[in-house]
Amino acid sequence: MKPPPFEYHAARSVDDVCELLAALDDAKVLAGGQSLVPLLNFRLARPAHIVDINRIPNLNGIYERDGGVAVQALARQADVEDSELVARVCPLLADGVRLVAHRVIRNRGTVCGSLAHADPASELPAVLLVLNGHVVAHSKRGPRTIPASDFFTSVMQTTLAPDEILVEAWFPASTDKFAIAEESRRHGDFALAGAVRHGDRLALFGVAPTPVLADPKDPTRGLQPSGDLEASGEFRLHLVRVLTDRLFAA
Repeated sequence: MKPPPFEYHAARSVDDVCELLAALDDAKVLAGGQSLVPLLNFRLARPAHIVDINRIPNLNGIYERDGGVAVQALARQADVEDSELVARVCPLLADGVRLVAHRVIRNRGTVCGSLAHADPASELPAVLLVLNGHVVAHSKRGPRTIPASDFFTSVMQTTLAPDEILVEAWFPASTDKFAIAEESRRHGDFALAGAVRHGDRLALFGVAPTPVLADPKDPTRGLQPSGDLEASGEFRLHLVRVLTDRLFAA
């Protein structure tokens, strides 16, 4: 299918993006496009404007700060996966990225794009949550730091304002025992259910409208996952228990 018509804007700086987002009604930011373009092609998203940030220089960095790893908006998932810095400081992030789709997707997809897309079955929002990381958004009002616990609000919904761009995600060092596991129908598919451990913290994905923190001793308490053609809610609860046992037995 072809996407619906929209007006295209090529931003040259973060300030340029902020000006555009403040002036335009119904605009979406395009980075890697691995989440947005399918939505456009299936006409599940119909923005009036697309703001392309790929021409902005010096926005693809992966660097160490404040005891963790900062990943900028244009850093590709494959670059994070291959980063020696990430492997040394936050290997849980590297493990989470390796579960995202397939390498050809990760060559274009961005970490920040996955977080902003906020698919509840996505691995990276749960990794950010279990590590107690944060994101940095910019608008004409200036920068804003948003903790992971306040960022995800519902299915593909975040606390980003319409005039804000997510410019960076920060992941604390994974110093405690960590692991991530998921179950999907086929390799590279979205998870039917997934779990991430960092120390005694547990985050779940694919079983609620957002990633959620859970009690490792009773991980399904309060969960009411929906069923679909891929799996029933009851089967997703079963997967949560199995995956949690696996992570905390390792």
